[in-house]
Amino acid sequence: MVTAAAGGAAPRVREVVAPVVDAAGLHLEDVTVSAAGRRSVVRVVVDLTEDAVGSLDLDALGEVSREVSAVLDARDPVRGAYVLEVSTPGTDRPLTEPRHFRRARTRLVRLVMVDGSDLLGRLVDASAEAVELELSDGRVTRVPMVGVRRGHVEVELTRVGDEEEQA
Repeated sequence: MVTAAAGGAAPRVREVVAPVVDAAGLHLEDVTVSAAGRRSVVRVVVDLTEDAVGSLDLDALGEVSREVSAVLDARDPVRGAYVLEVSTPGTDRPLTEPRHFRRARTRLVRLVMVDGSDLLGRLVDASAEAVELELSDGRVTRVPMVGVRRGHVEVELTRVGDEEEQA
């Protein structure tokens, strides 16, 4: 539940933490502030820049978390007590924006098309206009973004190439 007071804090928090996140070479994905009893919960979601492939490692997340905490303590944009949570979007984030698709390059994704059909493939490239998927038969297909309702990353326990390394 977001209260009016807590809801007004999110833009202030964003303004305070954005330079810290940028200086760490990361992207500030989202900031929310919600009431939790007598406290607030400040959630800051950070990600690698859209050019990066892979995921944010725990050391980098820990470092930016400490820096965000320090700047929030110094600038005090949230009234009263709060709990700070700094995290990444995670693999279950829906792919809704071109930057989300660019961040998912090399990953197995499922697209739900506007016509209701599904398309599964490894994301090769993405732009504001289209995504390119490598299908299971090796063909690469270009899918216009206007035809994509949403997408999500499929969790893989074994990635292509991992099997070769284990053999």
